[in-house]
Amino acid sequence: MQLLKEQTNFDFMGKRKIAAIFSVILIIISISSLVMNSLNFGIDFTGGTMIEIAYQEEADINKIKSTMEQAGYHDAVVQTFGSIHDVLIRLPIIEGKDMAELSNNVVNTLQANHSTPIDVRRAEFVGPQVGEELTEQGGLAMLYALIGILIYVSLRFEYRFAIGSVVALVHDVIITLGIFSVFQLEFDLTVLAAILAIIGYSLNDTIVVFDRIRETFLRQRKGSPTEIVNRALNDTLSRTLMTSMTTLLVVASLFVFGGEVIHAFSIALLLGIVIGTYSSIYIASNTVLAMGVSKADLLPPVKENGHEIGEDGSQV
Repeated sequence: MQLLKEQTNFDFMGKRKIAAIFSVILIIISISSLVMNSLNFGIDFTGGTMIEIAYQEEADINKIKSTMEQAGYHDAVVQTFGSIHDVLIRLPIIEGKDMAELSNNVVNTLQANHSTPIDVRRAEFVGPQVGEELTEQGGLAMLYALIGILIYVSLRFEYRFAIGSVVALVHDVIITLGIFSVFQLEFDLTVLAAILAIIGYSLNDTIVVFDRIRETFLRQRKGSPTEIVNRALNDTLSRTLMTSMTTLLVVASLFVFGGEVIHAFSIALLLGIVIGTYSSIYIASNTVLAMGVSKADLLPPVKENGHEIGEDGSQV
């Protein structure tokens, strides 16, 4: 790792304008899709019925879907849950139908087309009012997280760094939500949890980069701010690659082996790790440079006779 750190000398900031244009295009596409198509909210947010059933043998998902469609449940979502025997069925709210009666009808329909008994593990109903509350509270959770991060980074670093970190986080969240909107991937509570995890991951990566930028500004006497930021990014490159790759391997394993139930969750994390790593380099650092950060901004104030001395030598 030390060898990699000594050898790398990539001109990250030399491509910052291209990266900025690329990010602006992605954000425009994401916001446009969110406005026109919105998100494909799951039952957790829209309300509906979830039925978990278990078969004695391996469940035939295609046959179950076909049976549901023939019975008139065209909007039902059928997926394996935990094992090859367990199945989770999600049904949206159907006007004029009692959800308890609906779940019984679904189980009876499936049982009529199956020779061995089907075990009903649970049947849950989420009302539309609960879904609206979850949507509102989820949005507030992300907003409060960003406000708290702004305050924390302002206290730890300098206001330019705080703004840069929040810009990067907003960038990550908007693009991740935009991809879910463009491809109409299901957005449920697990994806919301992944979004909040992305905020934490991206912030941690950004703070590591900012720490090295501050150290490099104070240590390196010569060089423009762009050169110093480039040096800091190269110094943290090995750490960034190691962290991102190991995390990606774990999340990719979740995606491949975790089952269909957490596919959306793992997709959100995969997107967040890639976008968060990119934003720590090209968005957070670029924002700090664009706001004109310099070595003088990071030097601790010199005190003389109990008074702080400004850059022009006057007492503050």
